[in-house]
Amino acid sequence: MIVDQRGRPTVQLKDLRSGGPLPLRHLNRHQPHSSPSLSWNGRYLAVIIQRGNRRLVLIEDRLSGRAHPLRLPSGRNPVRLSLAPDGLQLAVQTADRGRWQVELLDLSGLLEADRPGGLRRTTPVEPMQ
Repeated sequence: MIVDQRGRPTVQLKDLRSGGPLPLRHLNRHQPHSSPSLSWNGRYLAVIIQRGNRRLVLIEDRLSGRAHPLRLPSGRNPVRLSLAPDGLQLAVQTADRGRWQVELLDLSGLLEADRPGGLRRTTPVEPMQ
């Protein structure tokens, strides 16, 4: 979710069991934040950050603790994000001189897949008749 922190929109993740905030190592600065998007298990968080006068896309890998800042081709400004469930693709809506576009970025060379959990079956399932 996005919360107001000292007058600036800031991404915050909460643990559903305890209600407490989860640490986001690389998002403590570069506010305002906008358009957060999570992978299946929340391993990857993609968000638009502000660095100086530039808006950039940042992907935080919560498992490894690494940050992956992404610069968009042609210096376009990101407006909205949507991260694929496995984290290997990112759709970015951009604005450039009043023109809106959606770009699809392949992240497979940068990130490993975040696989869905809880869907493992140990016995085959028979179809109903």
